[in-house]
Amino acid sequence: MKSNEQKNLLCFCYNKIYNISHLEQDVSKGEILIPFSDEELEPAVKDVIEKVRPSIKLDGGDIELVAIKEGVVYVQLQGACVGCGSAGTTIKFGVERQLKTLIHPEITVMSVPQGWEDKLDQLG
Repeated sequence: MKSNEQKNLLCFCYNKIYNISHLEQDVSKGEILIPFSDEELEPAVKDVIEKVRPSIKLDGGDIELVAIKEGVVYVQLQGACVGCGSAGTTIKFGVERQLKTLIHPEITVMSVPQGWEDKLDQLG
């Protein structure tokens, strides 16, 4: 687990790259909140998805960003990834790990099954 100093550094780096000026921290609880709105996260999330996409395509699959809501990134695996036993591993250790490393350690990723794009509030 990363220390608060490491998390602050990650946020600082993200702020510099995407020119976002605010950083929120709940000091009383010792927690760092995701300091970006969903709209501010979108370009960075799309960049990360583009970085992992070639690996997913090697196995005949693809990935689509469905939505970002309250710091939760909703993605949908497509092609050969649909129904694959390794899909959960791809989401957790491929996509989510990259988002946590490159953007913010508190980001989570949810896989959206086919046909559930309009029912995100029912997932989880």
